[in-house]
Amino acid sequence: QVQLVESGGGLVQPGGSLRLSCAASGKIFGSYTMGWYRQAPGKQRELVAGITSGDSTNYADSVKGRFTISRDNAKKTVYLQMNSLKPEDTAVYYCKLVSRWLGNDHVYWGQGTQVTVSS
Repeated sequence: QVQLVESGGGLVQPGGSLRLSCAASGKIFGSYTMGWYRQAPGKQRELVAGITSGDSTNYADSVKGRFTISRDNAKKTVYLQMNSLKPEDTAVYYCKLVSRWLGNDHVYWGQGTQVTVSS
């Protein structure tokens, strides 16, 4: 069973930076994509950024130019560098891993880490 553990959340002032990490444990079969999602109170969970096994990335328009996703395959870890943070970035951030093996997708979620941007 794959488990994901996020870390790095916290309270930061507007304009500040945070770096989130998500480490996967357990055996992962096949290639896998990792991503970060977020959910603010009263809103639906939304994609923030994703990265494929080939290091292709995609970002939500709201974070382009401010956030950077990266991964370390040897450590089975994905990172989200968040710069120029805004109050509207406040949310619980979740890590997601999707592995494709024998034609099936296996989806795993982390437990979430709170990011609060406030003065």
